[in-house]
Amino acid sequence: MSRNRTLRLAAAALLLALAAACSAGGAGERVEPAATEEREEPYVITTVGAITPDMVFKYGETLENNVHLRWAEQRLGVRIQYLWTVPSGLFDTKLRLELATKRNVPDVVATRSAIIQDLIDSGEFREVGSLFERYASETWKKAMEENTDVWEAFTRNGKRYAIPILDYEYHSDPVLWIRTDWLGRLGMEPPETLDELEAVMRGFTFGDPDGNGRHDTAALALALGSGVSARVGDSTWIFGMFGTVPAQWNVGEDGRLVYGSVHPGAKSALAVMRKWLRQGLVPAEAELMDGAAAQEAFIQGKVGMIAGPHWMVYWPFGGMTDAEFRAIPLPAGPDGHVARRGSLPRNGAILISNGMEKPEYFFKYQNFLFDTYALREGELKYGLAENYDWSYAGGRPSTDPRLVPGGYVRVANYTLTFDGARIPSRWRTEGQPNTVEVLLSQQEASWIDQYRGAPTPTQREKGDLLRKLEEETFGQIIYGRLPLEAFDDFVDRWLDLGGRQITEEVNAWRDSRRP
Repeated sequence: MSRNRTLRLAAAALLLALAAACSAGGAGERVEPAATEEREEPYVITTVGAITPDMVFKYGETLENNVHLRWAEQRLGVRIQYLWTVPSGLFDTKLRLELATKRNVPDVVATRSAIIQDLIDSGEFREVGSLFERYASETWKKAMEENTDVWEAFTRNGKRYAIPILDYEYHSDPVLWIRTDWLGRLGMEPPETLDELEAVMRGFTFGDPDGNGRHDTAALALALGSGVSARVGDSTWIFGMFGTVPAQWNVGEDGRLVYGSVHPGAKSALAVMRKWLRQGLVPAEAELMDGAAAQEAFIQGKVGMIAGPHWMVYWPFGGMTDAEFRAIPLPAGPDGHVARRGSLPRNGAILISNGMEKPEYFFKYQNFLFDTYALREGELKYGLAENYDWSYAGGRPSTDPRLVPGGYVRVANYTLTFDGARIPSRWRTEGQPNTVEVLLSQQEASWIDQYRGAPTPTQREKGDLLRKLEEETFGQIIYGRLPLEAFDDFVDRWLDLGGRQITEEVNAWRDSRRP
């Protein structure tokens, strides 16, 4: 039986068995795609997909049937076939069930979740470092060389088992977004210190900054429902004002790695956040907020500040035409400390199964995206699909979303790697100038997690327990349900329940990497 026929039968059986869980699935010159080589049959790459909230479709398309998949097949001779798709919140569970029953391991899995480590440990996916060296284009290799630390978490005994999905520099570092029209109405300037920040927070909460005559605003949105280290509605910069970044490993004063959440500065940060909640400067429902709820509070004018990534200026803030806002540098703490959660230029990874017969076809697909789309050259100079993410206006190519017939669609969401292809350093010239300036003005404040290896033995055994202890204790302290002194008890328990051993393990890993 041919490979394609086998895959079609397997996919059909999976669809019938799991239908309930799966979804239905030159500036003025016209850009012409190059002619497609003649071929007998496209090569089928099987994969699985997560439907994310920011995915938009038009013309009746789905993740399984869309303009990008048609392009890949027609242009490159690569047919991307989804075995199943589910909402992103169910993806990890679904994939674990499939692997546990050894059913239809896809050729390629791309994901941004912590399940990557489980997938590597499953033994179903092959070593990819040698494939990358053999098949990746020079453009892709040079992009990867900009920061080779991106490989660390996916390396086992010197071998690489997942290809990092590159992202732009500082892609998830938080900046502080602030309503400048509110500042102007109150006659205030952007805050540069903690004292100035709290003065602005009081003005945003009690000074009627929106001018509607009602007491219906708060100062700062925090997504505490997602913990203190959240991509949107982040709190790590608050801890940074006191010399630590929580939920990650930082270099201590003695040169050893220390877990940021047990650093003494974390106690001071919790005290400040506790005060803000008590004074009403932060919405009372913050403990229930995730990033989506926090950003919505900012969009709706319920709060005047939120910490989140630089790309929020495009989405979800792109439609805020009636508000004036911008990113500002993070304020300094009492002793001048400024720090934020830093980010490697990586956002997930790609795994290739042991059963994929011709992995070079995946590289053919991804190389083309790096050599064109990532460089903004050739037939993908303006975007991935005409009349989806770019169009002609007045006879000239335009990337203005407002001018796309039928509405703008981010086609990069349909690619195997979520963003098409990105070269980390190009953000400096392609990013929004305000956010580029702000992030680069505080480069030293970007604290990247200094432990980049695979989970240690004790992390695997005790990590969930310690994480739950931290989240519950911090939440209870911030909301005044536990006294501030409970932080000291938390540190002792964290150390006794495995944190002390984990500290030794991560420092042993760090020592092993030193010349």
